[in-house]
This record gives sequence, C-alpha cells and structure tokens, in this order.
Amino acid sequence: MSSRAFRRFASVISTAGAVALGLGTTAFACPAMGAGITLPPVNGQFDYQIGGSYTPSPSVSIVDRDRLDTPVAGTYTICYVNAFQTQPAERVAWETKHPGLVLKDSTGGFLHDPDWPGEDVLDTSTAANRAAIAAIEDPWLDGCAKAGFRAIEPDNLDSYTRTGAEKLTKADNVALAALLAAHAHSKGLAFAQKNDTDITAKDKAKVGFDFAIAEECGFYSECAAYTDLYGRHVIEIEYTDNGRSAYTKACKARGATLSIIYRDRDVVAKGQSGYHYEYC
Repeated sequence: MSSRAFRRFASVISTAGAVALGLGTTAFACPAMGAGITLPPVNGQFDYQIGGSYTPSPSVSIVDRDRLDTPVAGTYTICYVNAFQTQPAERVAWETKHPGLVLKDSTGGFLHDPDWPGEDVLDTSTAANRAAIAAIEDPWLDGCAKAGFRAIEPDNLDSYTRTGAEKLTKADNVALAALLAAHAHSKGLAFAQKNDTDITAKDKAKVGFDFAIAEECGFYSECAAYTDLYGRHVIEIEYTDNGRSAYTKACKARGATLSIIYRDRDVVAKGQSGYHYEYC
C-alpha cells in the first residue's frame, strides 16, 4: 500500500462531463497487447496537464490530459479518466442517477474521499456493480480512442485503501480494472497502472496493465514496486511541495532510463500562478 498522503486531482470537469457520464450521455510496439496498441516512448519527455491544458514544449513527446480535452498532435497523448471515484462536477449525477454504484459510509451516506472534497468512492464490491460501472465508463474510453488518445490513465485504483477493509478490497478494484483494460485494448488503447504499490505481477497479468504512472514514488522510496513490474515503461511524477530532494535523487538514479518530471501539486496550466515544470 502506498504511504502517499496525497493523490492527484484531475481538472474539475465542466457540465458536459456529467452528460458524457452517460448519466445521460517514436513508441514501442507491444505485440502481446494486440495490433495497434503501443506504449509511451521509453524515457520520452512527459508533460502532465490534467489540471489544465496548454501547448507543450516542442521537446515533449508524451502528454497526459483529461478525457474531455483534446490530444496534442505529434505526441503520444494519454487520456486521464477518474475510473474509481467521481469527479466533483459529476458527483451529484452519480448520486442521483446511480446511487447504488456509490459506496456508502457507516451512516448510510455517500462515502467521500477524505483528501479530495467532491469525490465519492465508487462501489466496486460486487460483480454486478463492476459491470454497471464499466458500462458507464466504457463510452468514455471509446471517446478517448475516437479523439486520438493512445492510452488510458485510470485514476484512484487504490481507492480501496481509503474505505476500510470491510468495504472494498484490492481484488474488487483489480476486477473492475480488468474490465476496463479489456475494453481499452479492444479500442487500440494501452492501459496504465496508476499508483498502488500493492499491485503484484499476478494482478498485472489479470488486468493487462501495460505501463505505470507513479506519483511520488521517489519521495516515498517505492519506485522499485513499479520498475520491477514494468522495467523502463514507468512515468514518474514528483511534486514541488515535497521539496527538491526526491526529484534530484530521482534524476540521478533513474533520469537516464525513465520519464521523470517535477510538477506543482495542482498541475495547473502554464502561465497560471503556482505553475512549475521540470524534466530530467
């Protein structure tokens, strides 16, 4: 289990996001993943733009953006999807139209993520729920593929660590991830493991994870949990509010082999207050 105190929060989705919810409406080939699926270029310069999009530097070869945004021409663009929790702008829609798919707390109310106001935890505890959640989210993946994204970043795989052992388990979330990965692969999209150092080689094989996106693994000394499974197919993000030390050490230890960046916690768009970006 990751010891990170924070998780990434994607950009707050517009009202169009609730509609799309269905709550109304040089890369390396990997033959084992199926025809048309490629992985991000190893050690390619990465830019994390889920907090707001902007024109990346010409040297950037990998960009990660929200699913309602557009891919960057000429780059390997990854599509961010909050797969295991709700986005703030979509929370009410989930609670109103699909209340049975949102996890309940001990009082019977909807269980909110304690670190990110507005995010409810989705209830992945039964096969029926997982199938229903996938039925809502699969069209999101279809949209990513149609727009021209190359891969999916499914956030909050580790949501079970914030619900108590009696509520959700790793197996629950791994089972949903497997459904989403199969659909992503059928659309020619690679599928990333986002965080969660509890994922094993057996879990990776069951889901079909293709590469990893790891936040703060240098700060928490847990990057080996990802490189042991994915080798050089790991994207590492370190954050400025942890100080420079972890980033500096990461660059020295892994900068020649992995994609590593140093970003502000809210990954705001370039030009906004607080923006910070470095790559090694």
